[in-house]
Amino acid sequence: MDLKQLEYFVRVAELGSFTRASQALDVAQPALSRQVRLLEVELRQNLLVRNGRGVTLTDAGALLLQHGRGILHQVARAQEELAGARDGLAGRVALGLPPSVARAFAVPLMRAFRQQMPHAQLSISEGLSLAMQEALGAGRLDIAVLYNVRPVAGLDIEPLMEEELVLVQARPPGLQEDPPLPLPLAALAALPLIIPSRPNAIRMQVEAELAALGLRPQVALEIDGVPAILELVAEGLGSAVLTRHAVSSAVRPSAFSVRAIGEPGLHVRAWLATSSQRPATRTQQAALGLLREVVGQRRD
Repeated sequence: MDLKQLEYFVRVAELGSFTRASQALDVAQPALSRQVRLLEVELRQNLLVRNGRGVTLTDAGALLLQHGRGILHQVARAQEELAGARDGLAGRVALGLPPSVARAFAVPLMRAFRQQMPHAQLSISEGLSLAMQEALGAGRLDIAVLYNVRPVAGLDIEPLMEEELVLVQARPPGLQEDPPLPLPLAALAALPLIIPSRPNAIRMQVEAELAALGLRPQVALEIDGVPAILELVAEGLGSAVLTRHAVSSAVRPSAFSVRAIGEPGLHVRAWLATSSQRPATRTQQAALGLLREVVGQRRD
């Protein structure tokens, strides 16, 4: 399988159009179409369905796209590691973060990375833990921070931090300080919650803790994305359960009242995860150390 053909196919599949892919790759459209067709002939399967609006993937095409991204990423890693052996820390590190962690740590991490590894590139993407775990296995991510992950074959994990989950509500006019006493865990079931959809780690944690008491959460609105949740809470449409970092990183933290939940409190653990199937490059090892350092500094 020719890597250039694979790269062309992946870009066409991602952009959904030969025209857009030819512009992005700076390759003439007839040449691009010919190379993708040669790949189909080699594999003896149609990968794309061509129509007047662009292209869509066949089942075989969807499968190759999944593998192709990982293959191209691994080739890039090999090239970067060889360059790093010659020139020092270089290459690209793909890091996945949950949205609340990204809001708290992405900017200081990127700033520190650029200062300490100016010849390397850090790519940060946000996602749910389950999707990022799959991306690690497929080689699309090098490092990920995952919530409440369990040990599985092919994954190396280590505890990174434990975050307290708090009740977040719109701050009433005139209220200066947050309630001093924790909200009893059972009382959480009586509140209309604005909460992410399953399998979000916080959603699963809340449901598990309430289920242990024979209770279930009252879901008022189900929406993914911390900024959207906070905006709806600020409008008084319900309460939320989030990490303190999520609130402190909001555009207007003062718009919210924050209260501990239960005693000794409700917590979610974040783990640092890498693939055990692929040895980390020196640049990735340095990025791991930097992530531990930045998280430690911000939590002190």
